Formats: sequence, structure tokens, C-alpha cells
Amino acid sequence: MPVPMASATAPIDRLAPRRRPGGVAVLHQRWHDLVFLHWPFAAEALRAVVPAGLEIDSHSGSAWVGVTPFRLSRLRPSLLPPLPVVSNAYEVNVRVYVHRDGVPGIWFPSLEITNRLAMWGARIAYRLPYFHARMRVERDGDVVAFTSRRSGDARAWLDACWRVGAPLPAAEPGSLEHFLTERYVLYSGDSERMLRARIHHRPWPLRAATLLTLRSTLLEADGIATPTAPAHVLAQDEPFDVEIWPPTSA
Repeated sequence: MPVPMASATAPIDRLAPRRRPGGVAVLHQRWHDLVFLHWPFAAEALRAVVPAGLEIDSHSGSAWVGVTPFRLSRLRPSLLPPLPVVSNAYEVNVRVYVHRDGVPGIWFPSLEITNRLAMWGARIAYRLPYFHARMRVERDGDVVAFTSRRSGDARAWLDACWRVGAPLPAAEPGSLEHFLTERYVLYSGDSERMLRARIHHRPWPLRAATLLTLRSTLLEADGIATPTAPAHVLAQDEPFDVEIWPPTSA
């Protein structure tokens, strides 16, 4: 499969960001029970929600938008232990896949979280558009039901239910699964001051998943059209720990 080009001199390197960065991580988290819900879009349909300076990434001619509900635990700064209550949260992200100077990553039009302390920390330190939301998660065997309501904004909500299936082999470079999941760079800020932050974790352990129900306005609240294609669904197989580095100028 041909590798998309960022420019004539900057091919996109999809493997280098998987290596652990130098320096010291400043934040640590553990991710649980994440599900990837993805839809293909024409790149021009997403241009208005991605700032100048970022190029929209594509796979097999399509740009992709994702919604990822999951649970966080063991939230903590480096050198401090996780604390009860404040170290746990539920979260939902809206993701658009981008690249800059050959470095692929994620642009977040919005992020929902139940932990107000984490929300304000990410807004201030990383300039990420986090919103507080009320969420409820129920699990019955392999079936997960996840609901989210943005606080003070009735336009942004999610009701999703999915069934977790069999384990999948590791995503191969060049595959759609690798393109969608193996992302270790986030972009934030704006076109005048673009930031880039690195994360690190082991390669995604994935499972098949079946979407049972989905009602949501999260994409529409971000100015993204309602998808017309069925969702591409993948689930996280088991929890893993994540390290996060401070943002730098992109």
C-alpha cells in the first residue's frame, strides 16, 4: 500500500512515533474498556474543524473520524501516587486524524470527561477542548452500555451499546486498524500556536466488537456531519498504562 505524503520532502513516518520519546513523562494513566467507533469522510468535509497548519490524514482515499468512550484509572502526575476518587474518570473523545511535517497524530474537536480536575488541567496545560460530562457505564458479560451527557449543553450526548468479541491479531502497518489505533501524537492549540504532545504505551491489544445501538450528537455538536456509512468498530482487549509528555511547539 502506498504511503501518503505530507509533502515532496516529508513522507509520513507511521512507525517512529511508536518508540518511547526521550525526556521525562509528566502524566500517567491506565486505560480500560475502550471502544473505537470510526466513520470514513471526504477530507474536504472535515477541513472546517481542523486548523490551518494540520493536514488531514487519509487511508485508502478516506479521512476518518472517531468517537472513543473509555474508562481511566490511576491518573497521576509523575512522582505522585494515584489518589482515591480524583484518579478515576470516564471519558469520550472525538478524533480526527491529521499529520504535520510528516508526523501523524490526532486532532480532538472535543473531549468529554467526568473528572473536573483533569478537565481543567488538560485545558490549561495542553489547550485541549475538554468539557465536563455526566456518564454512566453498565456491563453485562461482553455487552457494554455507555451514556454521556455534557454538563450544561443539551446538544452533546452519547448513548452507545456494544458487544466485545474475540481477540484480534496485532494490527499490521498499512492496515486500516493500524492507521486508526496506533497514534502516539496529539495536536492542540490553534493555527497561530500549534502544540504537539507525545504519549507512549504498548501496541494496542484489540478485540472485534459489534455495535448494538448508537444514538449520539457529539459529531454534530462539533460541526461534523452525521455519518452516512456504518461504523467501523474495534474494542480494547485489556487495560494498559499510558505515559504522557508535556506539549511542545509543533
